[in-house]
Amino acid sequence: MQQFRIAVIPGDGVGKEVIPVGQRVLEAAVAQEAQLDWHLFPWGSDFYRQTGALMPPDGVEQLRRFDAIYFGAVGDPPHVPDHVTLWGLLLPIRKQLDLFVNVRPIRLFPGIRGPLRDKGPEDIDMIFVRENTEGEYAGVGGRVHVGTPHEVALETSVFSRFNVERVVRFAFELARSRRKHLTSITKSNAQRFGMVLWDEIVQEVARDYPDVTVTSLLVDAAAALMVRAPERFDVAVGSNLFADILTDLGAALMGSLGLAPSANLAAAPGVPSLFEPVHGSAPDIAGRGIANPIGTVWAGAMMLEHLGLTDAARRILRAIERLTNEGKVLTPDLGGTATTEQVGKRIIELLDA
Repeated sequence: MQQFRIAVIPGDGVGKEVIPVGQRVLEAAVAQEAQLDWHLFPWGSDFYRQTGALMPPDGVEQLRRFDAIYFGAVGDPPHVPDHVTLWGLLLPIRKQLDLFVNVRPIRLFPGIRGPLRDKGPEDIDMIFVRENTEGEYAGVGGRVHVGTPHEVALETSVFSRFNVERVVRFAFELARSRRKHLTSITKSNAQRFGMVLWDEIVQEVARDYPDVTVTSLLVDAAAALMVRAPERFDVAVGSNLFADILTDLGAALMGSLGLAPSANLAAAPGVPSLFEPVHGSAPDIAGRGIANPIGTVWAGAMMLEHLGLTDAARRILRAIERLTNEGKVLTPDLGGTATTEQVGKRIIELLDA
């Protein structure tokens, strides 16, 4: 039987509630073919209050020993500023492990009524490829004249040819495996250096993929089109910021932010990739036991697929589809009354239904 070492970081807020449910679903799905060896890391805002840091100085090096990372959420506003939590935990992991691409599937599950009239599951089925280590989240900048009327803050986006090309090429490969259509999200009419370089690289890489149709959209036009005609999207690739924002819009089209998963994939073999829901710590409902665990469970299925456990991953996704189609065991964000635990239990029951 295969054995995989998984680093578990529940983090903050509802992360502590949905990650245990995800673990139980994954264990049930792989019970006959693999053993998941979980290692819990209590990093996050509680750790910060105790030590002054979100994780130990060698935290990233500790994570390198694992096959994958299962991550919940980070953030504890208003007690700890969001820029402290994000830059103290998740972003260092992404950057130091070179998790160069963030894959975010967006689809409307059967039985879920999305906010778009006359749009069903056949219309909302796309995958966003997000640049994950540079762009607008590069962390380059600073502040001068602090505390004076002349205070200035600089935040510089970084687009390197090497990084943009590998992210774009990844997106082309993904599009080739699906419906062979790629949408590049840009803003080169206003950002005439970084985004123009982005556009040029997309055009160059496109020559290697003559079977893939490419559309370039300004980010504002892309947001409008996602609402008016989501069926026009297959695979989309965007910068760190643009894809981050548009995938939250995509989660809304799915019916709830609690449904959306993501995979932060490592560039180098032997380095653990990180899998997480995109909903954040949701402090307004933390501790109430009503957080939607589907995004976390789906992220776990993406982790299993990445580890080669494709059959278990497919069974989990089918179980989620059966759950939503039934419409009986859903959390309040989807109009139901079920608890986090009840949803997880029902997914396990449906694994082999």
